[in-house]
Amino acid sequence: QVQVVESGGGLVQAGGSLRLSCTASGLTFDDDVMGWFRQAPGKEREGVSCISRRLGKEDYADSVKGRFTISRDNAKNTVYLEMNNLKPEDTAKYYCAAFGSRWKLVDCPLTGAPYNSWGQGTQVTVSS
Repeated sequence: QVQVVESGGGLVQAGGSLRLSCTASGLTFDDDVMGWFRQAPGKEREGVSCISRRLGKEDYADSVKGRFTISRDNAKNTVYLEMNNLKPEDTAKYYCAAFGSRWKLVDCPLTGAPYNSWGQGTQVTVSS
C-alpha cells in the first residue's frame, strides 16, 4: 500500500516563498507520477504540478507557471514543490498524490483521476 505524506506548508506574505515536500512509500511500479493539487474553500480541486519518475516529465497549471518548480529525488521517493512569488490566490490546502504504472509514462496528468494515493494535505496561506 502506498502512503503519501506532505510537509512544508505555512503562512507567508505575498511575494514570499515556500517549499513543500512529499514522500511516498510503497511505490514499487515500473514507473510512477507524483503530483500536487490544491483546494481552496468553496473552490474545486486544482491540479498544480506533476512529475514522472523515469522520464522526469513535468507539467504545471497555467496559474503557477514561472513561479512554481517541481522536482524529485527518486532515491528518496520524494517530490518537492518550490513556490516563489506567492500570491493570496495561492492560498489553499495542498495535497500530494501518486499513482504507479506498469509502463513507462510519457507525460503526467494534472487531473486527479489517475491518482490513487493521497496525502492528508498541508495548508498554505498567503497574506496580502
